[in-house]
Amino acid sequence: MECVSCATATNKYKCSKCLAPYCSFNCYKTHKESPECAERTAARQTTQKPKNNEEEEPTIYPPFSTDDTVPKNLLEKLEHSEPLRQLLRNPHLCALLKEIDVAHNANLAMTAAMQEPLFVEFANACLEVVEPMTEAEKEDLRLCS
Repeated sequence: MECVSCATATNKYKCSKCLAPYCSFNCYKTHKESPECAERTAARQTTQKPKNNEEEEPTIYPPFSTDDTVPKNLLEKLEHSEPLRQLLRNPHLCALLKEIDVAHNANLAMTAAMQEPLFVEFANACLEVVEPMTEAEKEDLRLCS
């Protein structure tokens, strides 16, 4: 992708209004004051109306499905999980999740996070919501413990 202001190859940042890629703060300042930003924003708003007035997180890369992709309806169940709510009150876990979110190397960040018992507990709580264990799996787990 090319920076919308200076045409330098970049994939670092994107405009929060119109999703145009940019490479630096100076290019962003120039872009956000340009009529092009307003035009792109207007075009984006007419083509994408989020449900329930919720704005979806902008991303440079379009979503793609894999065998491991969790369907949206199961992800929405996470919102109602009390064990997850309790875990997310922990400031250490929140800091860890923020680090993973902005990491340049997501695999490395996840590998490091999986060394933290608190993060493993969080991951297991998420899995329990989106892919609950069967009774046979629970029994196997009890036998291994």
